[in-house]
Amino acid sequence: MARKDLMKGLMGAPETKSGVATPKAPARPGYSKGAVGAVSRSINELKARAIVEVPADMIDDTGGLKDRLGTSADDHAALVQSIGQYGQQVPVLLRVNPNDPERYQIVYGRRRVAALRALGQPVKALLRDLNDRDLILAQGQENSARRDLTFIEKSNFARQMRDAGFERKLICDALHIDKTLISRMLTVADTVTEPLIRAIGPAPGIGRDRWLRLVAQIEATGSLHPAMDAAGQDIPSDARFEAALAATAAPAPAKPGPDTLPGRLGTVATRGKATALTLSDPAFGQWLAQNIEEIHRRYKTETSGGE
Repeated sequence: MARKDLMKGLMGAPETKSGVATPKAPARPGYSKGAVGAVSRSINELKARAIVEVPADMIDDTGGLKDRLGTSADDHAALVQSIGQYGQQVPVLLRVNPNDPERYQIVYGRRRVAALRALGQPVKALLRDLNDRDLILAQGQENSARRDLTFIEKSNFARQMRDAGFERKLICDALHIDKTLISRMLTVADTVTEPLIRAIGPAPGIGRDRWLRLVAQIEATGSLHPAMDAAGQDIPSDARFEAALAATAAPAPAKPGPDTLPGRLGTVATRGKATALTLSDPAFGQWLAQNIEEIHRRYKTETSGGE
């Protein structure tokens, strides 16, 4: 094999009509033995670490699982402004679309791709030759390193991995989370269900304990309808969670009403250590107030056994 053929892959990709380099899909390496094979491996490793520019309109959002529960217009606008001012600082990860070898799929970096698409700028990316399993693992590992992904977004991602056929250990490894926490995440995702999760949204201010409380209340009531109705309001995500939590809470026990006195004299109500009399005859009320000490002495005599 000629040296120029070995180095061909490092010389850059051909330009498109728009002037933006269109990278070719990374091929699965078929290494030779000996020195030539070692050089081939080194070249492929270099290519795997190389950052290329891909036109944003050639990138599809169909790869991997849905990790985010939505991005606000304000967050998108802020990212567009930041990239427009400072440029794209961190590359995204792409793979070739298995259904269209002329296009690409996002492994991670959807928000950056959307912002660059809005700016009409090419996307700086790393290209990987990934099958579906490796794509989801890479996405999960990226998610575990991101501090801005909320508890419910990670829980929903874990549920999608399980539903896609990944075993529990692999889910733990991908998200760098132990089996106990994964079990709780899956319990939340299964009980709350994806429609309600998406209705509530990412809820950035709501942690694990509050979600587990919602799970307990849903299990106690046996219905998702009150929570779904409450989460349908046009309010921030955290507020939608609070509304769903309030809607599934057990109703407070009714306060006992006052008892009616014999002869329709009025009512008596007890609140803790206090008792309130409401009398229908004002004159009797005045007489009772004037003779209350005598009545109290009689009560003490009768209840003390005559002592």
